[in-house]
Amino acid sequence: MGLKGKLIASVEVKCGGHLMHDLLHTNSHHVANISQHVNHFQIHEGESVKVGSIVSWSYSEAGQKKFIKQVIEAIDP
Repeated sequence: MGLKGKLIASVEVKCGGHLMHDLLHTNSHHVANISQHVNHFQIHEGESVKVGSIVSWSYSEAGQKKFIKQVIEAIDP
């Protein structure tokens, strides 16, 4: 059984916004190297992280491995 919907999150970080934007939009593959919770990131269709791209994330939450596959619908600069 799958769950379909939108998730919007707000995260406070101790760095400039341009660094986070660069990490998440041009170097997304490095998130798995930085975070202990994100295990794998893969782009299935499209370029980097652009509108219409299909990406998947593998991560750990409360000791359980989880998987997300998402379509990038919009990018808020």
